[in-house]
Amino acid sequence: MKHAAIPSTQEMKFLAEPLNAIDADGVFEGYASLFGVADLGKDVVMPGAFTDSLRKREAGAVRLLWQHDPATPIGRWISIEEDRRGLRVRGKLNLAVERARDIHALMREGAVDGLSIGFRVERARAERPTGLRRLEKLDLWEISVVTFPMLPGARVETVKHAQPKLASSIRATAARLFS
Repeated sequence: MKHAAIPSTQEMKFLAEPLNAIDADGVFEGYASLFGVADLGKDVVMPGAFTDSLRKREAGAVRLLWQHDPATPIGRWISIEEDRRGLRVRGKLNLAVERARDIHALMREGAVDGLSIGFRVERARAERPTGLRRLEKLDLWEISVVTFPMLPGARVETVKHAQPKLASSIRATAARLFS
């Protein structure tokens, strides 16, 4: 099976901060980018880098993909905004899609926990002698859930599970109804 190629002008950067949580409905949030933090490719996203892009493209127009594969959308972004820390995102996996259900289960278990941004650089400056590239203006196209984020410490912090008492109560009621 062939997949559409990602345009060569698009770049991908991995999450420098873990997701905060994912709930039973597939809603999760976290930071897709942190300002002022160098990634392993020596790129540093600067505050305000996404401002123009977010002004012209609403959250729903930025694609939520699996592993940057344009043939594998897995949900939608509910909100994307810059704050003092970085690019804060809130997304919802579409649990009617089999791949999204698989990812949901993996995220809740902590097996998949990274985010990665896909963008086109509109303005950047290189720093000598550090070799860092300061990304000042980016056109954000997509944000993906990924297996391996650029920063090894990027992980899901907490996962919401049904409370044990509630879960056992639901099981007991179901057993009475269907026995």
